Amino acid sequence: MLTNADFLALDGEPGKFQAKINMRPRYIDADACTACGLCTQYCPRHQSDEYNEGLAQTRPIHIDYAQAVPATYYIDPASCLHLQHDTCQICVPVCQSHAINFKQQPEERILQVGAVILSPGFGKIDSSVLEKFSYGKHPDVVTAFEYERMTTASGPFMGEIKCFSDGRHPKSMAFIQCVGSRDIGCNNGYCSSVCCMYAIKEALVTKEHDPDVDITIYYMDIRTQGKDFDAARERAESIGIKFVRARVAGVTPWDKNLKLTYSTLDGQHKFESHDMVILSVGLESPKDAAGISKITGAELNKYDFCATETFNPLQTSREGVIVAGAFQGPKDIPESVTQSSGAAALAAAVLKSQRGKGVVKKTYPDEQSVTAEDEVRIGVFVCHCGINISSVVDVADVAEYAGGMENVTYHTESLYSCSQDAQEVLKQKIKEHKLNRVVIAACSPRTHEPLFQETLKDAGLNRNLFEMVNIRDHCSWVHANEPEAATAKSRDLVRMGVAKARQIQPLAEQTVPVTPRALIVGGGVAGMTAALTVADQGFPVVLLEKGSQIGGNLQNLNYTLAGDQVAKHLKGLVDRVKKAKDIAVVTNAELIQTAGFVGNFSSVIESGTGKKKTEQTVDHGVIVVATGGHEHRPDKYMLGKSKKVMTQQDFEKQLSGKATNRAPGSIVMIQCAGSRGDDLNYCSKVCCNHALKNILKVKEINPDSQIIVLYRDMRAYGMAEDSYLEARQKGVVFIPYEVDNKPEVFEKSRKLQVKFFDTIMQEEVILAPDLVALSVGIVPEGTDKLSKLLKLPVTANDFFLEAHVKLKPIEMAVEGVYICGLAHGPKPIDETIVQAQAAAAKAAIPLVRGFAKVDPIISNVVQDLCIGCGLCVSLCPYGALEMKKVGKKRKAETIAAACKACGICAAHCPTFAINMGGFTNEQLISQIEAFGDRKKEVEEVA
Repeated sequence: MLTNADFLALDGEPGKFQAKINMRPRYIDADACTACGLCTQYCPRHQSDEYNEGLAQTRPIHIDYAQAVPATYYIDPASCLHLQHDTCQICVPVCQSHAINFKQQPEERILQVGAVILSPGFGKIDSSVLEKFSYGKHPDVVTAFEYERMTTASGPFMGEIKCFSDGRHPKSMAFIQCVGSRDIGCNNGYCSSVCCMYAIKEALVTKEHDPDVDITIYYMDIRTQGKDFDAARERAESIGIKFVRARVAGVTPWDKNLKLTYSTLDGQHKFESHDMVILSVGLESPKDAAGISKITGAELNKYDFCATETFNPLQTSREGVIVAGAFQGPKDIPESVTQSSGAAALAAAVLKSQRGKGVVKKTYPDEQSVTAEDEVRIGVFVCHCGINISSVVDVADVAEYAGGMENVTYHTESLYSCSQDAQEVLKQKIKEHKLNRVVIAACSPRTHEPLFQETLKDAGLNRNLFEMVNIRDHCSWVHANEPEAATAKSRDLVRMGVAKARQIQPLAEQTVPVTPRALIVGGGVAGMTAALTVADQGFPVVLLEKGSQIGGNLQNLNYTLAGDQVAKHLKGLVDRVKKAKDIAVVTNAELIQTAGFVGNFSSVIESGTGKKKTEQTVDHGVIVVATGGHEHRPDKYMLGKSKKVMTQQDFEKQLSGKATNRAPGSIVMIQCAGSRGDDLNYCSKVCCNHALKNILKVKEINPDSQIIVLYRDMRAYGMAEDSYLEARQKGVVFIPYEVDNKPEVFEKSRKLQVKFFDTIMQEEVILAPDLVALSVGIVPEGTDKLSKLLKLPVTANDFFLEAHVKLKPIEMAVEGVYICGLAHGPKPIDETIVQAQAAAAKAAIPLVRGFAKVDPIISNVVQDLCIGCGLCVSLCPYGALEMKKVGKKRKAETIAAACKACGICAAHCPTFAINMGGFTNEQLISQIEAFGDRKKEVEEVA
């Protein structure tokens, strides 16, 4: 990893690029710096921190943020007195590790690389755009990024929310949406896609700080189009956060408060007073986007984001140069993480011939021997988690309480236990105090346990000599209004964690070989893309399609919003799949049985039709699920009862035909037909864009056609906002409706009629259009059966549930199984392709390694206690137990790689012959007994 680096030039061709890099001096040796902070304490000069946007003052010597990588200080030459005026150097003698070196000079390097991935992130909206909202004129008008900073423990008020003007706690707050986005006045016509969700998130966080604060979000459209994102808005509304559809004209100081001037859809001009105003600013293209384009040859779009195509969304205009993240267009964290994996897959394909060369394998120190006879020495580390924990729980009290427990040799607290510097401290303390057990009281082990276990390995300890106590989810979050009770509960949980730690023993790690083949279920665009991406990396693929031909939903589409011809791309994609020597396509196929585990799956596939059905068994190392979805057809709005009512998909097919009347003279489109709280509880993400592309096609064929769109929120996120603007400019009328007053479609006197309440005219309207087009949702295909077969969890809406929405958006709970496309959730073509490439990248990891690690937290059968009843074998949902003959008796035995540590076998064993690694009977009993000690403590105090 190269930091403080500037990209200067790129020459050559894919596989043989030469990248010129300028390494700017840090003036502090990162390897020598211990991050003690003495240098910055003694530095006499302050500067405004760019990352805090003036919210806090920092010195020229600083770390950008607590969890920065590397977590070492550097000196900003623009504000350093010595580098600017050749004076000072106070920091040099202060630094005890002699890490400061003002003699460092810029250094140019030439890197030989095969591929380049561009991920410079996003820029900031120019502050001049914010001036009409009194930003920079009144201290209580802040951007959402600044407000996010204010809510953190390292912020200006240590996580407490106060007005900058006088330090009071705001009782009324306003979020103004679409600031610097959807604004042609500042040449940012696009939607930034993330602002609505982060505003809702920040409003919810504010309510956690102060449940009585009054919060209003002023919006044009609430674009919570992501998977299950609408649930966040519903939760916000349920706790009193108000949503007002309006356009805010300006913000002006008014006595001690701020006055908002805004207009509503019905033409009313209103005023509202608030203590604080938060501007939901959009995501701008990087400030050096033009320079990046010039160096790499990657073309930009009109907004200076990287230009890509619908069917090749990560490939720039220069072959071998790939883009990922917000530089490709505004996007949220899950999509950015997904794109990063997809970009890695494309780069890996270019570098295939160099695989394994120049690799530096990580090494670990020899593992410290820890036996049951050794003295137990426990270290307890209690985390503030910024303010996530410490704003409710008395962290210092919990840490001090832990220090008095038996076998606790060391105890401390930290601001962020997961930060790089905290990991270094953890390693130091393990060695310094000869710790052989570690208890971390912090957040969820689901997300952070692997990080801490890796640190234990780096310190020479077995990674299982570790216990994590979740005092965030279980205490501070659920008892936010009961700090004393939350602290007491945290003490209980830490006491129980320490009790369990006394019983923990090292567990051996195992690896299993991997069958170098992938099974991909589903032959639509997601499945075909995943198959090609895996095959491009040199691994054989078996691609299953339940239909008679591959192609999926692309067969039902004719053109995209960008104007691409789908049929042409589909033909090329199908041809590539059929010609690929490493892809075996099986049509009319169904997966009827799967056994095994990551690296060693064995599946039975039934294929053929009628009496010609056959079965074949395929051994494979990984599974990619791409089973797709289909159009929902609600029993509403006369659909199926009138030929003049059709779905957008049917209408697209009609528009692509040759009929002279294919683009009628009058059309009413109804958005969210059967979705968002109707038949379906969710937003299907593509419906608004589908309507827009049909609208523009109609206007292309029949410019005089009158089109009215009845909508709840037009979710034309990202660059689709341009199409929304174009439709309005061409005379299309968009009228919002409320969920409790939906449009009605009926026939009267043999004429199709639509009745709706016009929120602009404030009156009921009845029209008799030539056609009604319904924007219906997407439902998943066959997830119920497949989820049971592969033991995969699904959401309440029957889409497959990923392992973690942000950290593992492609992986499933079952290791070795990955998800992409509509089976994961509704999404447009370009996002489906990226997700398929990402799934292929993840699937390729065990295939490339050739082995898979087996989690040691698995069941273990004590042979002497096993009576051979076979109950565990019959109950195991993963087939991870088998009966074997031991001597003259049958005994149960665990198939380590197949075990998912669910514990069903251990819970049902009549002789207690099965223990779970990390959850033995002794460990669990010790926790229960420790919980009971709470009563003793209370009695002693009394």
